[in-house]
Amino acid sequence: MAENPSPQARSLPGTPFNILVIGQGGRVGYEALLFAASLRRNDPGFKGRLIVAEPQPGPLWGDTDPRLSHDQREALEKLDAEIVPFESRHFGAAYPQGNKIEGLACLPPNEPFVFFDSDTIVTGRLSHVPFDFSRPSASMNREGTWPQIELYGPGYTEIWRSLYDRFELDFESSLDTSEPDEYWGRYLYFNAGWFFGDDPKAFGERFLDYALTIRDDRPEPLVVQELYPWLDQIALPLVIHSFGGGRPGPELAGLDGDITCHWRVLPLAYARESDATITALEQAASPNKVKKVLKAHEPMLRMIYQGRGHKVREMFDRDDLPRQEKIMRNRIKKEGFWLR
Repeated sequence: MAENPSPQARSLPGTPFNILVIGQGGRVGYEALLFAASLRRNDPGFKGRLIVAEPQPGPLWGDTDPRLSHDQREALEKLDAEIVPFESRHFGAAYPQGNKIEGLACLPPNEPFVFFDSDTIVTGRLSHVPFDFSRPSASMNREGTWPQIELYGPGYTEIWRSLYDRFELDFESSLDTSEPDEYWGRYLYFNAGWFFGDDPKAFGERFLDYALTIRDDRPEPLVVQELYPWLDQIALPLVIHSFGGGRPGPELAGLDGDITCHWRVLPLAYARESDATITALEQAASPNKVKKVLKAHEPMLRMIYQGRGHKVREMFDRDDLPRQEKIMRNRIKKEGFWLR
C-alpha cells in the first residue's frame, strides 16, 4: 500500500516552488524558450528555480540527438533557466511523453515542484497561485480520451477499478459521484499538461513504477486498450490519489485560465484563446534575444512573426467556437494555415 507523506513533511499554501519543463532539440526546445520568456515577463517575482530537463543521447533515441541546439541553450540560460541533463532509461523516442516521468529526477528532492508541458505560456503571477503541495493535483483541461469502451468489453468502472486494485489504492474515494455511473467524467482523469507535488523524487519514482507496471504487466481488463499515447495520463491519477491528492479546487482555476495557458498547437491557440492570452504570447516572443531563436522554427515564424496567426483568428468567433476540436483543425487545414 502506498503511504502518504507525514503531516510534518507536508508543505503549506504559499510555499516557494521549482518549475520543471522538458527541453530538447527541435519543436520542444522552442516551446520551452517561449515558456521561459513568458514566465520572466509575466511573473518577474518568481523566486523558485526554472529547471529545463534535457534528455541525453542513448540507445532509446537511436540515431537522434535529443539535446537542445546551441542557440536554444544560450537563449534559455539568458533567461536564468537551468538546463539539467537526464538519461532516458525506459522511454525515449518510442514514447517521448515519458520524458516528463523520467525528467522529474532532475529536480531537487524534498522541494515542492510544478511540472508544465513545454507548450504552455505563463500569462499572470504564477507565484501567487495558492498551491497546497501536500495535496497534489493536475490539469482538468481534458476530454474522455481513455479508455475507449468496446461494445462487449469491460466498462469504465471495471477498467479503472482493476488499476486501483493493482496498486492497492481505494477506488471508491476517487470517484466524482455527481457524475453518472459509466460516464468517463466520474473517474479520476487528468491532462498531464501540469501537475504538482511536494517531493519530485518520491513522486517521480512512483510515477515511473506505475507507468512501467501498466505498460509491462497490465491488468486483464486493459488487454484490448491502447496505452499510447495515454500512458502518462493513465498512471498520473493513480499517483496523485496515492499521495492523498485529487481534483484541483477553485483556488487553482488560474491554471488553464488567466495565469497559464496550455496552448498545444499555435494555429489552434490563435483560433480559440483569449485576446489577453495571444497578447501575452506575442509579447513574450518579442524581445530580440528570443525572437532571433524562435524565428528558426517555421510554425512560430509564420504564425507569430509573419501574421498568419491573426488570419486564423479572423476565421473563428471565440464566443461561438465549434464544439469539436477536429472541426477547427479541418477548417484551418483547408485554408492552408496548419503548421506544427
